[in-house]
Amino acid sequence: MSTQESCVESCRQGIVPTMTRRQILAGMAGVAAAAIAGVSVPATASAALERVIKKGRINQSVCKWPYSEQGLTLDQICAAAAKLGIKSVELVSPNELPTVKKYGLVCGMVNSYNDKSLTRGLNNKAYHAECIASLRISIDAAAEYGFPNVIALTGNRDGIPDDVGLENAVIAFKQIIGYAEKKKVTLCIENFNSKINHPDYMFDHLSWGIELCDKIGSERLKILYDVYHAQIMEGDIIRTIRTYKDYITHYQVGGNPGRHELDETQELYFPAILRAIVETGFTGYVGHEYVPTTPDPLTSMAQAARICDV
Repeated sequence: MSTQESCVESCRQGIVPTMTRRQILAGMAGVAAAAIAGVSVPATASAALERVIKKGRINQSVCKWPYSEQGLTLDQICAAAAKLGIKSVELVSPNELPTVKKYGLVCGMVNSYNDKSLTRGLNNKAYHAECIASLRISIDAAAEYGFPNVIALTGNRDGIPDDVGLENAVIAFKQIIGYAEKKKVTLCIENFNSKINHPDYMFDHLSWGIELCDKIGSERLKILYDVYHAQIMEGDIIRTIRTYKDYITHYQVGGNPGRHELDETQELYFPAILRAIVETGFTGYVGHEYVPTTPDPLTSMAQAARICDV
């Protein structure tokens, strides 16, 4: 999930209701990637746009926002991902899901927030109505297009004690979880770091999210485990993955420090982390969420895909 609020899309835009999932799929047989709608990718990326995923034991995904910040359109991001063998583009707003589907891709995590709701979340009763309304929009969109997950943010403390915020979040999720169950969509709460990127964010240690999941007691409330944020706050990544695998339905990865590439320029060794994920029997999506530092962001995308193909 993006840590830069300026790149966040509003999820309160309308869903495209005139095209059913069946109609979209009927028009999409086969992944035409860049050929669809005449979409082109930057010429500098030509070397990267070959399938690099060979093993495929990890269902890889890329977050939209880092590439949008590099000037790429959603069509260009999807076209590149499809050619590389990446299966999903995530953190896409409900009204943009037809574009993802057009390329034969999944949106592994549908967006449900805007620039304000990064901090205004379900731990605060004052924001319950607006957050639940946004979640319903995203749940409907995910169900329409057959996508599995919707992100649900818990918000900043704003002076609320953690135990009170937890109970407030329980009240909120009990109002929406039945709807998610009916639609067969999983709501995912994400851990943020409150040290660098999200000062005052309440869900900054995994134990808080685990307790929330336990109190709700539904298979449709799970954790989006962001490795970048977790490394800053708690570390012990591989042990955490093995211990709490049943709570985690989605992963996001980014290098630390700086949230950059997944290579030897940073402190985490991602091949070992990805192998640990595979060993738990995980079948969901692992999203690349880092800011490319190379002049050609699609070359960086290809490099990350290779690293994660364990």
